[in-house]
Amino acid sequence: MLVDTSRSYGRDIVRGIRRYVAEHGPWSIYLEPRDLRSQFPGWLKDWHGDGILSRTVDETLLRQLKATKLPVVELRTTVLKHPFPYVGMDNSVIGTRVAQHLRDRGFQHFACVLDDSENFFIERSSRFTQTVGGMGFECPVFHSKHQNWEQHQRDLATWLGELPKPAGVFAVNDQMGFWVLDAARRAGIAVPEEVAVVGAENDNMLCETASPPLSSVRLRGQTVGHHAARLLDDWMAGRRIPKPGERHYHQPGDIVVRQSSDIVAVDDTRIAAALRFIRQHATEQIDVPRVAREVALSRSVLERRMKALIGRSPGEEIKRMRFGAVEKLLMETDLTLDAIAMRCGFTHPQYMAEAFRKRHGVTPGAFRRHAAG
Repeated sequence: MLVDTSRSYGRDIVRGIRRYVAEHGPWSIYLEPRDLRSQFPGWLKDWHGDGILSRTVDETLLRQLKATKLPVVELRTTVLKHPFPYVGMDNSVIGTRVAQHLRDRGFQHFACVLDDSENFFIERSSRFTQTVGGMGFECPVFHSKHQNWEQHQRDLATWLGELPKPAGVFAVNDQMGFWVLDAARRAGIAVPEEVAVVGAENDNMLCETASPPLSSVRLRGQTVGHHAARLLDDWMAGRRIPKPGERHYHQPGDIVVRQSSDIVAVDDTRIAAALRFIRQHATEQIDVPRVAREVALSRSVLERRMKALIGRSPGEEIKRMRFGAVEKLLMETDLTLDAIAMRCGFTHPQYMAEAFRKRHGVTPGAFRRHAAG
């Protein structure tokens, strides 16, 4: 396994491979601590093994992998032209998910911080700006340059200071998000009150070391690792020979909300309180009159003001949060539909399943199978 273990995503891939091996092994596995720039182990040139799982970063490693003539499954989207089957995340979904997360919190000003050294970062950024544009908002982009650290942070702090506030900022990876939070602190910008920040990849070390802790899109590395191991196992055993360059994409997980984006960005304090209450209690069978009582508004006033501010009624917001909880449980657990309905505030599982199908165009079972690859 030539997989970088310096970040959470790579370690999760290894865990997914290990889970497959526990189920279908045993395998004899070569693994060592690696980062993205680690070299190809020289002894593998004459290795009489059966297959390789790799996250490939440069032409040198690519040439060495080709030279082995072994089955290779690629685990890293890259600009490199290679003949290997690929298993990984659908990066196009990440930008859309962050845009919706920030809009759901009431933001009307958006921005993106881009490291354009990788195609998949550009894909995340492009989908974020497209989604924001489709909502009717502008989205300036800061292009991070590989330059002197202090100058980079001064430039970023100046750019952040010029954004209209409050702004929701998407950093295309957690490293960028870490830097954005540092630049905001230098510029005296309050997070998340003036600038809310969301990263991607949910690297625990970066997200939890950041100040304040960084919200981030969770990548499903264990699912990727398990799928890649299964694909390689079938290939090595001759059960299925993958087509050159075939691609297998998995949906990312949910957004792990930490302090950097845990805010409702609307000026109306009562509507902000209503949105917080819905977010915290939507799965507890609350209804619109209960929300209205919590914020001391009449139902009609609550309906009108919420619709004007976020484009959704209180009832629509409750349903959105409930179905979001259903999606998460379908993707991340093996719970039955009855158990999911009970946990998500639905009285009747049949109603939940039918409403889910109308909302998503697929049944809950089909959604779960697609999410699992």
